[in-house]
Amino acid sequence: MDFLALFGIYVAVVLTCIALVCKYSGHQQTPLGRLFDSVTRVVSPWIPQCLKSICYRAMHRLFHQRNNLFLNVHLLLEIAVYAEFSFEIFGFCLEMGTSLISLCVPYILLALKSYVFYLCCSRDPGTLTKGNHTAQLKVYQYDEKLFQKGIRCPTCDLVKPARSKHCRVCNRCVQRFDHHCVWVNNCIGAQNTRYFLLYLVSVCAMAGDISVLIADMLVHTVVRTGLLHAQYLDEQGQQQPVGPLFIIQHLFLTFPRIVFMLGFLVFVFFLLAGYSLFHMYLALVNQTSNEWFKGKGHRCQHGYSHSGQQCRTTYNPFRGFYHRGILKNLGEILWPLCPVTKKDN
Repeated sequence: MDFLALFGIYVAVVLTCIALVCKYSGHQQTPLGRLFDSVTRVVSPWIPQCLKSICYRAMHRLFHQRNNLFLNVHLLLEIAVYAEFSFEIFGFCLEMGTSLISLCVPYILLALKSYVFYLCCSRDPGTLTKGNHTAQLKVYQYDEKLFQKGIRCPTCDLVKPARSKHCRVCNRCVQRFDHHCVWVNNCIGAQNTRYFLLYLVSVCAMAGDISVLIADMLVHTVVRTGLLHAQYLDEQGQQQPVGPLFIIQHLFLTFPRIVFMLGFLVFVFFLLAGYSLFHMYLALVNQTSNEWFKGKGHRCQHGYSHSGQQCRTTYNPFRGFYHRGILKNLGEILWPLCPVTKKDN
């Protein structure tokens, strides 16, 4: 069962890469980020100091300075997936009776994703400047919990508007700051959150659609070859019916690249599906991921804080201070508030 060991290594490498991204891209509180912290603490005493320094400098350059590495990795993975789909899977699916319309859907999703990806990368997320600073101060009220009046950004030397944050990667303050996304090499803020949500949904749809087409092709292959009813001789010379592991091994040896790609796409789909649902929830309650993580220390349940002291006002853990109703919250994502418009609560 060498193929299972190889696939296990493949999954471990993918999980490690995802954990690194979670750890060093501003999402340290994610489960994979915490797992990476735990593993790092265990293995750290065994790593030479010189290697630690090299790794630290490399990680700092990758995750704390703007660069196109992950953007290019994203494009290369996309090219690899679509090249395999176009030159191998497309023909197999046609032979097995899959409709041409179904096979064209991934390309339509690719066109949509490419457009919103470009907008997400190129559009200004809502940078605060001296020219628009005064107007931006009037957009959102201060909740006096996560955002207090009079706090000045030491780098930009500007009073921080409510919901803004200084991005250390881009070295700028961003209105309604959500997070810095290394995959688009840009901050996600008031002006491009809608494109980011469309980007997540489109990538998730691409991965899911291609996964379904590949799975359908492999199932048809198994059925047509009669593998479900096949038998093999065991070590005692007795005939035994093939099981799921035998079928998986056969498919892996027959279509190694396709099976690997299916595993990768399924993993990406479930990862992005969870991430997309989280950001959709935040959009519905008018929160940002920055406010979600910062608000953990301020949330009170049943009128008590985490320290056990009674709160003067109960903080609803399911919606933030800026919640105005689902329709208005979604409208604010699609049509960001004008800088001269004061937000009602």
